[in-house]
Amino acid sequence: MIRSFRLRITIWYLAFFAALLVLFGVYLYGVLAKALESRLDTRLASEAATAEGLFDDEIGEMHGDIERAASEAVSEMHVRDSSIAVLEGSRVVAAGGGVSDTTHLHRVAELADAHPTAEFALSIPAGKRGAHVAVRRYRYRHRNFLIVSVGPLDSLDADLDLVRRVVLFGMPFLLSLAGLGGYLVASRSLAPLGWMADQAHRISGSNLDKRLEIGNAAEELEMLAVSFNELLARLDQSFAGMKRFVADASHELRTPLAIIHGEADVSLAQPRTPAEYQQSLAIILDESRRLSRLVDDLLNLARADSGRVQLQVDEFYFNDLVSECCRSLHGLASARKVELDCIPCGDVAFRGDQGLLRRLVINLLDNAIRYTPPGGRITASLEEHGAQLQVRIADTGIGIAPEVAPHIFERFYRADKARSRAEGGFGLGLSIVQWIAESHRGAVEVFSRPEHGSTFTVTLPLERDEPA
Repeated sequence: MIRSFRLRITIWYLAFFAALLVLFGVYLYGVLAKALESRLDTRLASEAATAEGLFDDEIGEMHGDIERAASEAVSEMHVRDSSIAVLEGSRVVAAGGGVSDTTHLHRVAELADAHPTAEFALSIPAGKRGAHVAVRRYRYRHRNFLIVSVGPLDSLDADLDLVRRVVLFGMPFLLSLAGLGGYLVASRSLAPLGWMADQAHRISGSNLDKRLEIGNAAEELEMLAVSFNELLARLDQSFAGMKRFVADASHELRTPLAIIHGEADVSLAQPRTPAEYQQSLAIILDESRRLSRLVDDLLNLARADSGRVQLQVDEFYFNDLVSECCRSLHGLASARKVELDCIPCGDVAFRGDQGLLRRLVINLLDNAIRYTPPGGRITASLEEHGAQLQVRIADTGIGIAPEVAPHIFERFYRADKARSRAEGGFGLGLSIVQWIAESHRGAVEVFSRPEHGSTFTVTLPLERDEPA
C-alpha cells in the first residue's frame, strides 16, 4: 500500500487524466471517421453526377450508341480510390476506375429497386470494411440506367491509421508529462504541510506559546493551521492550569505538614507534661484531618477530570436533602451568629447521586456561612421551573467583587487568601460544586453585589434517565 500522500494524489490525477485522454481519443477517432465517410459520400455523389453528364453528352455524340457512350464517359472520369460504372438493370454496361470484380455492382442493381428516387446512396459489402455507393438514375428512350460511383471504406484506413498511431504513441508521452506535472503540483501544494510538521516538531511542553506559521498557503491548509494553533492554545491553557494546580496543591499541603512537623519537633525536643502532649497531639490531629479533607478533594477532582467517577444514581426527594443539609449546618451557623433559614417546599422527586448532591448543598451553605458576618442571614430554597429544578442559596454577606466573580470557580482561588486559610478553606469548594452540577447535566450561577450578599443558583434537569 502506498503511504505517500503525494504519490497517491499523483496516481489519482494520472488515472483521471488517462481516462479523460482515452475518452477524448475515442471521441476524436469516431468524429474523424464519420467526417471522412461524409466527405467520401459527398465526393462519390459529385463523381456520379459528373459521370451522368458525360454519359448524356457521349450519347449525343455517338448517335445513341449506348455501349460506346458509356465506355467513353467512364474512361473520361479520372477518379482516385473509387470506381465508376454504368448499369442497365443487373447488366454492367461499362465500368472503370479499377473495377475487376463486378459482384458488388450486381448487388447495387439488386438494391436499387428499394430506392425510387433519382439519386440515392447505399452501403454494400465490398473489400474488408465494405463500401459506400452513390447512385443516379438516367433514362434514355425508355431505357433505364444507373450511374454508380463506388468508394471502398478501405481507402479511409490510411487516414484513420495515422490518427490511431498518433493517439497510441502520443498517449504514453502525454501521460508521462501529466504524471511529472501532477507530482510537481502535488509537491508544491503539500509543501506547507512539511513546514507545519517541522514547526510542530519544535514545539514541546516548554514552548507551547509558539504557533504555526505557513505564510500565504491555500485556504484549506490555512484552516488546518488555524485549527492546530487553536489546539495549541487550549493545550497551553491546560498546561498552565496544571502547573498552577500543582503549585497551589503543593502550597496547601506544605502548611499543615509544616505545622505537624513543627509540633512534633517541639514535643520531642524535651520532656513535656501530659497536658502539653495532649495539646500538641490535638493540633496534629486537626492538621491531619485538614490534610485528609484536602487529599479527598484533590482525589475527587482528579477522578472527575479523568472521567472515572461513576455516579451512584438513585431516586430521592430533593426537598428532604436540602432540609437535612440545613439541619446539619445549623450549629455552625449559630456559632457564627448567622441565621440559617430553609424555605419549605413540596415533595420534589429527583434521580441523581444523592451523596454528591448533598455535598454540593453543604459546600454552598458552608461557603455562605464563612462569608456572612454575625447578624447576617442565609436562605436555602428549592424551586421547580418546568423540566428544571433550581437550588438557590442566598446570603447577606460581604459579596463578591466584579473582578473576582469570574474566578471563584477556579481551583484554589480565594479572594481573601489569608482569611480563607485561617478558616480552614482550600479554595476547592466551589470547584467541586461546579463539577457536581455539570456531572448531573446542570449548571451553577452566581449573582453578587459587594456588601449586599451573594446568591448561588444551581439548575438541574428533572429527567428520568440517568445523568452522565
